Amino acid sequence: MNVIQTKPDTLTANWLAFGLCAASYALGGTASTLMATVLPVVVPDLLGTSVTAAQMGDVGAYISAAFLYGWMTGGLTFGFISDRLGRSRAIAFATGLYGVSMLLTTVVPNWPLLLLCRFLTGAGVGGVLLLTTVYLSEIWPVRNRAVVLGVLAVMFPVGIVATGGLNVGQVAWRQAFGLGLVPVLVALLMVVLLPESASWQRERQTRNQRGHPAWTALNRTNLLTGVLVFGAVLVGLWGTFSWIPTWVQTLLPAGQTGEHERGLTMMLLGMGGIIGGLFSGLLLNRFGSRLTLLMTFAGCAGGCSLLFLTNSHFSPIIYAETAFLALFFGISQGVLSSIIPALFPVHIRATAAGISFNIGRFFTATAVFFVGTMVAGLGGFGRALLVFSVAFLIALITVWVRYKPLDSTPD
Repeated sequence: MNVIQTKPDTLTANWLAFGLCAASYALGGTASTLMATVLPVVVPDLLGTSVTAAQMGDVGAYISAAFLYGWMTGGLTFGFISDRLGRSRAIAFATGLYGVSMLLTTVVPNWPLLLLCRFLTGAGVGGVLLLTTVYLSEIWPVRNRAVVLGVLAVMFPVGIVATGGLNVGQVAWRQAFGLGLVPVLVALLMVVLLPESASWQRERQTRNQRGHPAWTALNRTNLLTGVLVFGAVLVGLWGTFSWIPTWVQTLLPAGQTGEHERGLTMMLLGMGGIIGGLFSGLLLNRFGSRLTLLMTFAGCAGGCSLLFLTNSHFSPIIYAETAFLALFFGISQGVLSSIIPALFPVHIRATAAGISFNIGRFFTATAVFFVGTMVAGLGGFGRALLVFSVAFLIALITVWVRYKPLDSTPD
């Protein structure tokens, strides 16, 4: 792969671009979790009557699924659009899309239209998470690019944490979604201020002259590697992460509410993920991509084994083991955000990265539905979650067998 140094004309443009991208990334985290915060109020309001727990679960499942499928669709679609129309315009459009969709949520009259708004919100968020990563990987100097992408990766959980600080319980849910005005304003600033990727511009000018095939054998090999590695990590991450608080509850004595234990566990998972993401770039620069990936996936698999195999009742050591595991979870997301875009040349980078990042989400959404069956068949949450952690070993083996490090500098 040809290596071309690219960056905006000035350091100010660099940091301005990062600030706008980070703002959109963090707001995407808020957009993704705001509905979960107000869902118990939204469903009865839109149905016009009180609802049973079963009805709440059914409608809530549809609303959550609409967002997730929108996320996957946006990640795939916006990658294709970005490779053809440019990075900055596509990022601005994706940011504006989820902002406008949030504003439309403030006036939806029924829950089927809410599904459409959540689908479009998810599509915009999925596009932003992909395109900001690809864009910054192209404009940022190689010396500290991995660090910057690691910081970007933690903006999403920062946005999630910020949702809790909105105190939406004191605000009508429709007014809460008026927050969509902020990403709309960010999108307008992007249209005016966000410089286009010089790599993409040069590639567009020379594409016809070079006449290279879009998908070479190497590109297809790297795509399969990206899909296998990121897909396996997603299954392992969400198959365990989402259920750890429930597992903690099963370790407590009967009748104990577990609110404190579950809350502290979730806080450790979130903080560990943020710290791990911040350190991911430093690890990449120190150890290189292949060794960092192998250490990270070994840490994820080992941390899961330690947590789920050594605890049959609750004790404070679980907090330390959870923090240890969350640290590797965070490192994995930061590292993969840096590595996967670098696997592909500019003219297919966003499309290929979008496929790598999002195909696995279909399998993740399917895999987690088997948790209940696995719990019953294996005799507990710990054993069931340990099965999901095998996905980290699959990622580790894939890296060991298939991954050949390229120069860390994207085209």
